[in-house]
Amino acid sequence: MRDRDITNAQKCEIPVASVNRIGNFIFRMKVLLAILLLSTSALRASESAAQPELPVVSLRIGSTTLRAEVADDDTERASGLMFREALAPNSGMVFVMPQIAPASFWMKNTLIPLSIAFVDVRGTILEIHDMKPKDETPVRSTFPRVAYAIEVDQGWFSKNKIWPGDQVSGLPLRAD
Repeated sequence: MRDRDITNAQKCEIPVASVNRIGNFIFRMKVLLAILLLSTSALRASESAAQPELPVVSLRIGSTTLRAEVADDDTERASGLMFREALAPNSGMVFVMPQIAPASFWMKNTLIPLSIAFVDVRGTILEIHDMKPKDETPVRSTFPRVAYAIEVDQGWFSKNKIWPGDQVSGLPLRAD
C-alpha cells in the first residue's frame, strides 16, 4: 500500500517553479486590487471635499474690497465653491473664464446660497444673479462677452450697493 501511495503522491507533485509562479501571480493580483480600491476611494473623496484654498487677489468694487480666490484653470473652475460650508465675510471666488463668451454656472454640490456677477474684460459688471444651493439648473449670462465671474455669499452685492455697471479693479490678468 505504501509503494502505491508514494506513486500516487509522486504523480500529483507540482514543480516548485510552478508554485512560485502561481504565488507571484496571486500576490500581484492582490497588489493591483489594493491599488484599484485606494484610487477609487481617493476619487470618491475628491468628489465630496472642497478644493484647497486657491491663490487670492483683492478686488475693489466701488468702496468695497473683496478677498477672492482665483479659479483660473479647468479643474479649479469645475470645483469652484463646491462642498464649502461657509465663506468668510467679504470673500468669494473669481473665475477667469477660458474664453470671452457667454457663461453658464450651476450649483451642483454647492452647499451655500451664492450670488454671481458676470464681468466683461474691462471689469464692468454686466449682470448679477442669485443661485440656490445644490440647484443643477444652469444660470446663463444674457451678455455674450463674459471674461470673469465672481461668486459671493447670496445678497453680498446688494448689501454693498454693487450693481450692474459698477467697475471691478484688481482682476487677475488674462492670458489672451
